[in-house]
Amino acid sequence: MKELRIRVLAGVFVVAGVLSWAGARLWNSIGTLPSVPLAAPVVLALIAVVLLATALSLRARFRAQRERRPGAKGVDPLMAARAVVFGQASALVAALVAGMYGGTGVFLLELLDIPARRDQAVYAGFSVLAGIAVIASALFLERVCKLPEDDDQDHTGAEPVA
Repeated sequence: MKELRIRVLAGVFVVAGVLSWAGARLWNSIGTLPSVPLAAPVVLALIAVVLLATALSLRARFRAQRERRPGAKGVDPLMAARAVVFGQASALVAALVAGMYGGTGVFLLELLDIPARRDQAVYAGFSVLAGIAVIASALFLERVCKLPEDDDQDHTGAEPVA
């Protein structure tokens, strides 16, 4: 499995933000811009909490295994792989959603004199922060589940075996 690259996540965030900003401008000129739901930052924050709790749980279990504590509960490799895939998928979706709400929020900054739009801008800002928390939690989970590198597989400048 390949690691998440921050450049990819940042690219998704920026592209979604620009497209969302342009779409919000167009939609507002044609009619009424849809509102940013209050549930958006709440759901993203819940996903971040689940990812962080999973990462902390797995880290404690891996540490107990390494220290060979009596009664240490092992980690099923398939479960760890599923957790990493869930984290990667969550990070990609969070980058997309945070970019979308970020672009909408930037557009709404022009309309802060309207109380309803000010609230929408705040919800959009919290959605971006919660999306960043999901990405950070997913990267931490991925780091926790990363296998250690093998020292005996160093092939750079190694002497040939006779």
